[in-house]
Amino acid sequence: MSVQLRKIDEQVVVITGATSGIGLTTARLAAEQGARLVLAARNGEALDQLAGELRRKGTQVATVTADVGKAEDVARIGSTAMARFGRIDTWINNAGISIFGRNEDVALEDMQRLFQTNYWGVVHGSLEAVKHMKARGGGAIINLGSELSERAVPLQGLYSASKHAVKAFTDALRMELEKEGAPLAVTLIKPAAIDTMFTVHARNYMEKEPALPPPIYAPEVVAKAILYAAQHPKRDVYVGGASKAIASSGFAMPRALDKFMNASMFEQQQSDVPSSPNRKDALHEFDPRNELRQRQGMDDKHHVAESSAYTAVSLRANKIMPALLGAGALFAAWKLSRRNHLRSAF
Repeated sequence: MSVQLRKIDEQVVVITGATSGIGLTTARLAAEQGARLVLAARNGEALDQLAGELRRKGTQVATVTADVGKAEDVARIGSTAMARFGRIDTWINNAGISIFGRNEDVALEDMQRLFQTNYWGVVHGSLEAVKHMKARGGGAIINLGSELSERAVPLQGLYSASKHAVKAFTDALRMELEKEGAPLAVTLIKPAAIDTMFTVHARNYMEKEPALPPPIYAPEVVAKAILYAAQHPKRDVYVGGASKAIASSGFAMPRALDKFMNASMFEQQQSDVPSSPNRKDALHEFDPRNELRQRQGMDDKHHVAESSAYTAVSLRANKIMPALLGAGALFAAWKLSRRNHLRSAF
């Protein structure tokens, strides 16, 4: 069945991981576009600050201090949204964390914690959204995957594995909902490297500080793609042409990509800065010093792309293709009439 989605200024939008990076950027952009928001994160103080900022600009906001790895916390997100606004139109499962280091070096406790957030957080959020949205006319579930949903990289094996799992769960959920005719759109967003607090928040087992391999895109590129998918049903969205290139290369020539990554990714994911023995991260507990920041900020060696032509075109492909086909048909008709005219002249 065709899924009809409301415009953002008519929506109640749930966002997890809302106090940093992509979640924070999406919350601010959705507020600018008139959405009512339910924001969730582990840091209640940062949530209160963000809610105050948005309310001063006229946005209706509810907040929930929650760990998405706990089903009972995610249930509170859903019940808060229903109690405050009476419905949920879009649920964005954004919360996530990474670990940099060789698989054999990573503690099992850290592996499990990463999956609790990245995978189980998506499962808990998606099922909570389905429960409320199916009964009230449908909506959109938007899960944050990664370019690594399609292709693993060394030194982020656990993160890659969690995003592979998110893709599998999201794809299966979409098919099950389609089979029963549920009025729900399920989208997987797959960003390339994004200038957020990603490396700062990540647990690090390397001798050097983590770094993002280029190309790197602005978080606004992802936020715009998310909010587009909240209004227009999309199966998958690759954010950044690099994300699509990685996926396509992994499918078409996986062994060649193995060799390329062995030659480049070990170096590109490590900066020149030694990792401090007192380094803090957000795997088990958030660091309040790094909250309410959309970007980490790149040095002069790393350019941040503020837009993606590939993503802009792919999002609007359904509108662009008819126009291109129409233009092609007109051109063909003109050429045919031109040819007939020349024939008649002789």
